[in-house]
Amino acid sequence: QAKECNGVKVPIDTSKPNPNEVEFDNLYLDMNGIIHPCTHPEDKPAPKNEDEMMVAIFEYIDRIFNIVRPRRLLYMAIDGVAPRAKMNQQRSRRFRASKEGMEAAEEKQKIRQEILAKGGFLPPEEVKERFDSNCITPGTEFMDNLAKCLRYYIADRLNSDPGWKNLTVILSDASAPGEGEHKIMDYIRRQRAQPNHDPNTHHCLCGADADLIMLGLATHEPNFTIIREEFKPNKPKPCALCNQMGHEVKDCQGLPREKQGKHDQFADTLPVSEQEFIFIRLCVLREYLERELTMASLPFTFDFERSVDDWVFMCFFVGNDFLPHLPSLEIREGAIDRLVNIYKNVVHKTGGYLTESGFVNLQRVQMIMLAVGEVEDSIFKKRKDDDDNFKRRQKEKRKRLKRDQPSFIPGGQFSPQALGNRSSPQAICNPRQAAFEMRMHERQNSTTSASPNTSLTPDGSPSLGGGGIKRKPEDSDSEPEPEDNIRLWETGWKERYYKNKFDVDASDEKFRRKVVQSYVEGLCWVLRYYYQGCASWNWYYPFHYAPFASDFEGIADMPSDFEKGSKPFKPLEQLMGVFPAASGNFLPPTWRKLMTDPESSIIDFYPEDFAIDLNGKKYAWQGVALLPFVDERRLRAALEEVYPDLTPEESRRNSLGGDVLFVGKHHPLCDFIVEQYKTKNTEVMDIPPELCHGIQGKLTLNDNAVLPDQVVESPVPMLRDLTQNSAVSISFKDPQFAEDFVFKATVLPGAKKPAPVLKPGDWEKTNNDGRPWRPQLGFNRDRKPVHLDQSAFRTLGHTMPRERGMPGMYPNAMPLGAYGSPYARPLLGGQQQIPKLLSNLRPQESWRGPTPLFQQTPQRTAGAAPLLAWNRMLQSPNQFQPAQYQGLGPMGYPQRPEDRMDRGRQVGTPSVLHP
Repeated sequence: QAKECNGVKVPIDTSKPNPNEVEFDNLYLDMNGIIHPCTHPEDKPAPKNEDEMMVAIFEYIDRIFNIVRPRRLLYMAIDGVAPRAKMNQQRSRRFRASKEGMEAAEEKQKIRQEILAKGGFLPPEEVKERFDSNCITPGTEFMDNLAKCLRYYIADRLNSDPGWKNLTVILSDASAPGEGEHKIMDYIRRQRAQPNHDPNTHHCLCGADADLIMLGLATHEPNFTIIREEFKPNKPKPCALCNQMGHEVKDCQGLPREKQGKHDQFADTLPVSEQEFIFIRLCVLREYLERELTMASLPFTFDFERSVDDWVFMCFFVGNDFLPHLPSLEIREGAIDRLVNIYKNVVHKTGGYLTESGFVNLQRVQMIMLAVGEVEDSIFKKRKDDDDNFKRRQKEKRKRLKRDQPSFIPGGQFSPQALGNRSSPQAICNPRQAAFEMRMHERQNSTTSASPNTSLTPDGSPSLGGGGIKRKPEDSDSEPEPEDNIRLWETGWKERYYKNKFDVDASDEKFRRKVVQSYVEGLCWVLRYYYQGCASWNWYYPFHYAPFASDFEGIADMPSDFEKGSKPFKPLEQLMGVFPAASGNFLPPTWRKLMTDPESSIIDFYPEDFAIDLNGKKYAWQGVALLPFVDERRLRAALEEVYPDLTPEESRRNSLGGDVLFVGKHHPLCDFIVEQYKTKNTEVMDIPPELCHGIQGKLTLNDNAVLPDQVVESPVPMLRDLTQNSAVSISFKDPQFAEDFVFKATVLPGAKKPAPVLKPGDWEKTNNDGRPWRPQLGFNRDRKPVHLDQSAFRTLGHTMPRERGMPGMYPNAMPLGAYGSPYARPLLGGQQQIPKLLSNLRPQESWRGPTPLFQQTPQRTAGAAPLLAWNRMLQSPNQFQPAQYQGLGPMGYPQRPEDRMDRGRQVGTPSVLHP
């Protein structure tokens, strides 16, 4: 984290060793995972305009860069035009987002009018344009502006940040076709196939998608790490009507806002917490998979790398971005474990592996699928039983809570306080008013608890003649559920499924085979996409639902080849294929008219409303959007008439572009590139690999290049122009290969296997004499955690001052001189012994590089927290619990003297007390 000194942020020197005790070579950013949270965040106020969004994106990239600190390459990839198979999912998402946005606005307006009619209090409505996140699609002005801003950002950092000094930066913006993560994978694949590639390159990929784990495994690189935001569920959000915390729009009562702070100074602030990140180390996942997939007595040689490829392939059955998952395989029901067990049982009969370098052996896949099909009926019945049991338990829980709930709980200043609350009780204010409110509340309770068969007259007396009061649905013990017409747990489920979902009889064998063939083609296309690149830009799965596993008979002889030479859509063509009419403002006027004009030849592609089939799920977002598929030929025919209406600017945005490479003046490649511009060399040049960390590719001069000694204008008004630029940019193209070239899915010769992390006891749920499982924290397996026994705590208890600096805070006494606060005290004579007592606790060795800085706050990890002696002491109620003491930094490690002085200027919660 950047430190603050007198209100000014001190930048972090990223040229220093990585504080996470590991050095990364390459950092890849899947930019769409950064753009979305920066433009429309969920846990903090949204940026006011586009300029603020760009600055937020710059700060986010800086934050990731400060953590990872790559030494060779930074690759930024924004989603370009996607393959047709992905466009169907994009279309579904964008239509849903538009529909849900309009429904939410209508619901908000309706509740607002109801509250105001009852005399409630609501702040005046803000008149501001709603940010349409659909603009984060290739071809829009927003994405074009983002590319300009990122070019400025890269040039600025290459000029000013010492950590970027020797870095090669590649920007693949939205004009370059392909999804961001797959452009990254294509780059890695092509570099791996070069003779100069370092097989021990340490890759770090930033992104939140789960498929990045599969893509990372598919590279077979031994050092591959993913960094992603730590997911924290149930983050508090303010009500969209009254901007108060603690309730949603539908529960808003229109009550006046309570004062925030003594002088209401926190009125307009949201509780914002700094985003934390986690590393996913694929080398550790590979250790688990090796344990899980190793099989004895095989009729062929066991190859762990091939079995990993098979595991990745089997995960596609559970769901991916291009195919719906099979009805019998739900990931939350342990479908991956089920598939692995079936695979291990069947693989002895298959005679080999299911896949090889991205190509599928359909005969062997058929044996796996038919084995799943044999247990399909029992899976559906178990799912129904589990669902019924869950509902029964929930109903019993609701009844129990209702029974045990007190009839009245006082609120406000009289509300019960948790035991052990360290804050001192507040003085009672206006007790008469509080007592009056309690009596009125009790009277209302006694009135409403009248017999349900009596109604009340306007004067409050019970009326015996009226009918019974109807029970509200929300008071019911059972929640209303959508009708399930398929009933997969009853006999005849296959016939009902095909009749309801496809509107054909299950006896129509020809149609069922067509569905299965399309699904098999999809499996082959997806695996090829992950391991070799896009096999066809035009292929897509033409149905909303998947077949059953038991239908996969006779697939061994199905063709799985794809047409060669297919081309991606152009950006504006893709917009017409994925946008609803409500987002037509991002398109040229005549193109927009095709979405709304009743006489348009393609008006049926843009329904104003559409059905969502829950398909056995509970929530709308889990359902299937029943949208018509776009007919490419009809779309292109309609667009031919409006193509002449494009302006030169729109035509530029509608063209496909490529990647751009940037280097600073200290980079060995800089002089080579500058020389090409001076000589105006129009030839395609090869990158000298010895000048660029072994990176290879083709270079061509760029028309809008960033050049040394030329001003780089800032596209963001609040940021300065770069008047003393020394960075340079040039067009870059990955190494090219023949169309039928096969990238081998193997570990490269010379690659060193990382040291194992897991120990024998890690395979069991409990180890270490029954104590909870203890994961390794951080990258250094030899780093020894600081251990304090009871005598050390007694020593601290004797040497710390016993005067209570703050009421009730003795157990958390302020660290000595560590914070600039009125409670900090100078060291006493006997207190100088503390650092000496702890000096022998410094970790003996770090994994790579000099002693780490330990400036990062500790990251929470999934699983149980390590039960160190420190934690055990904190759990003991009778022991002294120091918050932090001089000489120890975050996580209880000794600090360098300079770090200790820096930390002394901060004010905050001592990090060592984090659970």
